[in-house]
Amino acid sequence: MVIIKSKIVVDQKSAALEEAGDIIIPLKAGIVTEEDIYVELGELVTRTKPGGTADSEITLFKSVGLGIQDCATPWLAYAKAKEKGIYNEVDLFS
Repeated sequence: MVIIKSKIVVDQKSAALEEAGDIIIPLKAGIVTEEDIYVELGELVTRTKPGGTADSEITLFKSVGLGIQDCATPWLAYAKAKEKGIYNEVDLFS
């Protein structure tokens, strides 16, 4: 199985252990353990832990989604549209 040979990266460990069937099923089957989850995405971004260390290495990334991702994506789209002048502002409270 690929998961056994992979460096497992998740966006948030606690969320992956509760919501990610791709992780939960092999855990319950005893194929992998919680310790096999190498790192959370934030640890890679902040360089707390190194990413890939060999060309032959397999990285398996499992994202269950975080609220910050739900906020960052539309904000980036808005900023790009505003930068290009292709947006309309709407007053939602009037």
